[in-house]
Amino acid sequence: MSQYKIEAGTGQHIGDRQEQQDRVGLFAATNAPGYMMAVVADGMGGKSGGALAAEQVVRTAKQLFDDFYPGNDVRALLENILNEAHTVIKLSAVSSEKEPHSTFVAMVITPQQQAIWAHAGDSRLYRFSGPNFVEKTRDHSYVEQLVEEGKILPEEAKTHKLSNILTNVLGSTTTPPYITFGQYDGLKAHDSFLLCSDGLWHYFDDAELSAAVAANSPRQASELLIRKARDRGAPRGDNCTFAIVKLVVPPAEVKNYTVQKMRRAI
Repeated sequence: MSQYKIEAGTGQHIGDRQEQQDRVGLFAATNAPGYMMAVVADGMGGKSGGALAAEQVVRTAKQLFDDFYPGNDVRALLENILNEAHTVIKLSAVSSEKEPHSTFVAMVITPQQQAIWAHAGDSRLYRFSGPNFVEKTRDHSYVEQLVEEGKILPEEAKTHKLSNILTNVLGSTTTPPYITFGQYDGLKAHDSFLLCSDGLWHYFDDAELSAAVAANSPRQASELLIRKARDRGAPRGDNCTFAIVKLVVPPAEVKNYTVQKMRRAI
């Protein structure tokens, strides 16, 4: 069995906006040892409505994860988070006279060496193997539909005048949100994940993100990515929020490997 230790961290910056409407969380399961969750929500809506929506997503994720037990269905958990948060966000829109919406991306790592994730909107999950980019989620957005239909090129999507139009969000009063799942089995040391809002991924290509995560600790990578996002986004930078999860070789294995290498050299 492959052994690894989880290192994780979050990064967040308000950018050039007047309010931080993103939220992020890293949680351990109270009743399920060995399970952990990362979640990012990008709120939208004037007069603090977006912040309220994103806060509800992260709060719901923590509450439901606290009630999670080994043997429960992780995909069902993620879907319940989306549905319950969506319902509460809609109710808050009625009571607060605001129009709150939020994206959603979350991942659960299990003791069975699985990573299971889900998303709605354009907050993304990236998966890396060492320094190499492997895959990322597909945005639920109008420009992504245009890319899939062959009407624009992928590199045109970021600068398209309708790049901020989403086709799937929590809190919509007209269309209930849908969820897209992903999964990777056989986790091992040097696998890593990045969950982020568009205020981060908009300013980087896939190779830059994978290199930054691979070469640094989560904290160091967070500082680097925020600094570069600010440099590239100013003076109109968006809220920038993300979580980094890295699987690293446990210290004992590193020590054993070093001793064995020295013995072979002798």
